[in-house]
Amino acid sequence: MKLHPITDIPKNKVTEFFKSHWGSSKMVISSGVFDCSELDGFAVLNDEGDIIGLVTYIIRDHECEIISLNSIEEGKGIGTSLINEIENIVIKNNCKLIKLVTTNDNLLALRFYQKRGFILSRIINNAVEEARKLKPEIPLIGNDGIPIRDEIELIKVLS
Repeated sequence: MKLHPITDIPKNKVTEFFKSHWGSSKMVISSGVFDCSELDGFAVLNDEGDIIGLVTYIIRDHECEIISLNSIEEGKGIGTSLINEIENIVIKNNCKLIKLVTTNDNLLALRFYQKRGFILSRIINNAVEEARKLKPEIPLIGNDGIPIRDEIELIKVLS
């Protein structure tokens, strides 16, 4: 499995990936509004050159925040490889903390991150309601019929 910096992938391909999986390349979370197609990140491509995994991140104040992570083919180690690459970036940049948010309905993500050493650090109640003011296409109902309301922040401290 080969990781590629997203700067090596045609921008229109990255933008289309975000549109098909998130509705747009705009990510609205409690820490800000981000155009994921403009962020640093890494992608995994299949043999046909299609993106099958992608992570974006920012580094500020000696912390790395994962803004988006997608793995299209579950159970093949794509997400884990992307997380491992983020950890390498964090170490190279002398950061000690990785953080991210997911929504209350995303039970698969909560399981995935906790299995990789992330811990729940806070719940941001009604954060998604605020995000919908800037990105109205965020659905009301998410995975397993769970109303999407809150953000859950997870962190991983690296030693």
